[in-house]
Amino acid sequence: MQTWLRRKSIDQVTVHEEGRRLVPTLSWPHLIALGIGAIVGTGIYTLIGVGANLAGPAVLLSFAVAGIVCACAALAYAEMATMMPAAGSAYTYSYIVLGEILAWVVGWSLILEYSLVVSTVAVGWSGYAVGFLKGLGVDLPLWATAGPHAGGFINLPAVGIVFVVAGMLMAGTRESATLNAVLVVVKVIALGIFVAIALPHFDAARLDPFMPFGFVKSMGTDGVERGVMAAAAIIFFAFYGFDAISTAAEETKNPERDLSIGIVGSMVGCTLIYMIVALAAVGALSYTVFGNSPEPLALILRELNQGNAATIIAIAAVVALPTVLLAFLYGQSRIFFVMSRDGLLPRGLSKVSKRTGTPIATTLFTAILVAALAGVARLDEIAALANAGTLAAFIAVSVCLLVLRKREPSRRRVFRTPLAWVVAPIAIFGCLYLFWSLPRTTQLWFLLWNAIGIVAYLAYGRRSSLLARAQDA
Repeated sequence: MQTWLRRKSIDQVTVHEEGRRLVPTLSWPHLIALGIGAIVGTGIYTLIGVGANLAGPAVLLSFAVAGIVCACAALAYAEMATMMPAAGSAYTYSYIVLGEILAWVVGWSLILEYSLVVSTVAVGWSGYAVGFLKGLGVDLPLWATAGPHAGGFINLPAVGIVFVVAGMLMAGTRESATLNAVLVVVKVIALGIFVAIALPHFDAARLDPFMPFGFVKSMGTDGVERGVMAAAAIIFFAFYGFDAISTAAEETKNPERDLSIGIVGSMVGCTLIYMIVALAAVGALSYTVFGNSPEPLALILRELNQGNAATIIAIAAVVALPTVLLAFLYGQSRIFFVMSRDGLLPRGLSKVSKRTGTPIATTLFTAILVAALAGVARLDEIAALANAGTLAAFIAVSVCLLVLRKREPSRRRVFRTPLAWVVAPIAIFGCLYLFWSLPRTTQLWFLLWNAIGIVAYLAYGRRSSLLARAQDA
């Protein structure tokens, strides 16, 4: 047990050996764009329909609940990231505060989160892109645009977009972040167009009954779990992404200032965007019409006889989703990189290119893993697992905040989470409640994933970590 609880030194968190140190090239505008790029994507373009189907007009409350929990977690992340400006996010904080075994569980959960998000978004982008090309008269064969479960052979567009984004990341962090910022502006403008068109059609009568399925999760007659919290547990997918900013800590020029601005700024901005777009959507058209649509915003505009605007929204979705891919693929590669640098994964993955300053081997390995999932795996039934992994990470970071407040109260904190003993418990218990609100099968799959992770740790990581080698020496 003493071995499992060994911890890294917080004073050595920024000390790394030559050739395994990331190059600081990012400033706060890049971080905010990275956060908004990760957050504003699949969630608002598609999950607003899913959420409305589960909660009715009260999907507004679902967005608010998920937003409050994520905002509290974001404040905890901001304090931790500015205290420990190193790559690895929740994994690194847990390794320093809670110990190696819990850090492994958090890192293993983050691998699950990022892999499934990137794979799911890649498949979603493929659907948009194939539909867009079909509208231009280019009809791609089914065998090349769907996995075996959908009657095809391999989803080549999904595989292709993963490697395109990976290539951008390998070319250089600053270059990919700058392009990401431009694309983020495009999709925010598109959402502004939607609100400007839909809001004048707002009718309060469409909000009645406001909460047709109740607040807590309950099983409907059709076998679907509904309610405000059931919707919030799924909509939660639409909010996280700011944790990808904390993985960029080591590559930030002025981490003490810029990390808190990036994390809190992107979270506040995205919450406002979501609430306004959701209000415009449920007020402009009955949720029963767009609740099951894979493209709810475009459908609403078409129902309002705004076909041209609907086309713009569809194009913006094609543009938007690669920014989500970039942010999460970036985060995934950095988690792999840091776990490799710590010896918990093969050390060969943590070498940094002298030319670009990026971990090319890790990024390529991540791209191959994710592309394989996106190309052939059935993701629709297990995508909610990404939420479970993220909830585990959020809980860990909030616990780290409280433990450090007790263990080292006098340590310098550039950003101090306000009302920490209120904010952190809200994040912890809110995440636990959201986890309970997930489908039962998702919870079981998550436990199975971490059971596999513990076996992997015992077989490799426990003996191979740098801390273990230092003890042996």
